[in-house]
Amino acid sequence: MKIILASSSTYRQSILQKLHIPFSFTAPDIDESPIDGESISAQVARLAKNKALAIATEIMNMNSYVIGSDQLASFNGKVLGKPGDFTTARQQLLMFSGQTVKFYTGLCLVHSTTKQIAPQIEQTVETFDVKFRTLSEKQISTYLQIEQPYDCAGSFKCEGLGIALFESLDGRDPNSLIGLPLIALIDLFTNMSVDLFDYMQPANNLNM
Repeated sequence: MKIILASSSTYRQSILQKLHIPFSFTAPDIDESPIDGESISAQVARLAKNKALAIATEIMNMNSYVIGSDQLASFNGKVLGKPGDFTTARQQLLMFSGQTVKFYTGLCLVHSTTKQIAPQIEQTVETFDVKFRTLSEKQISTYLQIEQPYDCAGSFKCEGLGIALFESLDGRDPNSLIGLPLIALIDLFTNMSVDLFDYMQPANNLNM
């Protein structure tokens, strides 16, 4: 059995490493353009599935499980992009002060064996709400200067100093905020009759 993460994201790789299972990773080449009228939930589900299928169709000659994931953050029903710079990140966090941001994470698991047999697909969408503290401009500037989360949707890294920005978190798996909900992933493997505990190893035995 081969497990492949359809992503080049170092954040998702570090999350998957928590499960102590051997895996490889590769970046899929797909069109990530939104579709008019598509809901945020439908968009992340579609993109996660397309990412996983893009890699699975390349390797259908082996017993492989491909993991695809996609995430969007929304505020007042509008999708948030990655800030890219200090000024945009500052504007985002000022807007979020005392407010709630919702994250949608699409997750798809594709099992492929041969080109003659259609791949098995399991997927889900996880949501997670982040309530921000009432933040001062000084607090926001201090945070951004230290962490510089300019490549993160929502302008924060919850696994780092970003936790200081929050009043509360509401969701079943905080890994969702980093882009790969592990609880849901284990569920998808279970639905395919795969017990990941059978493949977990000490860190020094893993060959990724």
